Amino acid sequence: MNTEQKNPQTIDDYIAGFPTDIQDILQDIRATIQKTAPEAKEAISYAMPTFKLNGNLVHFAAFKNHIGFYPTPNGIEEFKEDLARYKGAKGSVQFPLDEAMPLDLISRIVKFRIAGNLAKAEAKKKK
Repeated sequence: MNTEQKNPQTIDDYIAGFPTDIQDILQDIRATIQKTAPEAKEAISYAMPTFKLNGNLVHFAAFKNHIGFYPTPNGIEEFKEDLARYKGAKGSVQFPLDEAMPLDLISRIVKFRIAGNLAKAEAKKKK
C-alpha cells in the first residue's frame, strides 16, 4: 500500500498519502510516541516517520497488510516475549492492520528506547 508520494518531507505529508482508516492508525501510533517521548523530534528517515532523541528512537511505516515498527534490534530483543505472536525480524515487527494496534506495548518499547538512548548519550559525555 505504500503511497504514491515520493519523499515525504514531514510525518504529516507521509500520513496524508494513505486512506483515512490507515491515517487514523498512523496518527494513533504517532500520538502514542509523542505522549511517551515528548522531547523527541519528528523526522522522516529512510522514507519513514521517525522519532529522534539522541539518535534514532523508533521508525514506523504503513504497508498493505501491516504497520512496520522499527525500534532497533535491542528494542525487539527486550520485548521478544510480548512480540512473539507478531512477524518480525532483527530490528522490526509487523502489527497486522486487521488487529487493534498494541499501543501500550509501543509505549513500553519507546520508554525502553529512550532510556537506552539517554544512557548512551550520558556515556559519550563522560568520555
